[in-house]
Amino acid sequence: MRVTAGKYKGRVLIDNKYQHIRPTADIVKQALFNKLAFDVIDAKVLDLFSGSGALGIEAISRGASDVVFVDADKRSVDYTKANLKALGISSKVINLPFDKALKLLKGQQFDIILLDPPYQSEYYLPALELIFNLKLLTKNGVIVCEHEKDYLIPLSNFKLLDEKRYGIKKLSYLSY
Repeated sequence: MRVTAGKYKGRVLIDNKYQHIRPTADIVKQALFNKLAFDVIDAKVLDLFSGSGALGIEAISRGASDVVFVDADKRSVDYTKANLKALGISSKVINLPFDKALKLLKGQQFDIILLDPPYQSEYYLPALELIFNLKLLTKNGVIVCEHEKDYLIPLSNFKLLDEKRYGIKKLSYLSY
């Protein structure tokens, strides 16, 4: 697992020793951020269900102004913090269940929200509904959902902008 572009391009992240963390493959990560190329510059990003922190770190490397990392699992939070420290990055990391973290972030807005909960979880719909109800996404912001290829993202109050499949994974891009 490495940073694919930007300031930290080529830097290798700490090896994943946890089976519960499913890092985004470099090719998927690269495709995601190539699609958001200009949108990520100076963006405020929320990496929800951050796991290793790889997606948020990629956003920082590509020019995001601020990234908030959220994960309920202490091991994931420690892993994210270790990766940030290894790269010399200072960023906010929240160790709370997603619903409590989103409520804590009320009043803030994000240009990009990276939504990558555990596969086969029922977190997509409640997370999207909270994001909408708490007005956490900017007017022209985008939510990127990473999920299994056959899973249909519940759109809630959002519209589907695009979907791309990468083997067994799919990225769905949502907005208002």
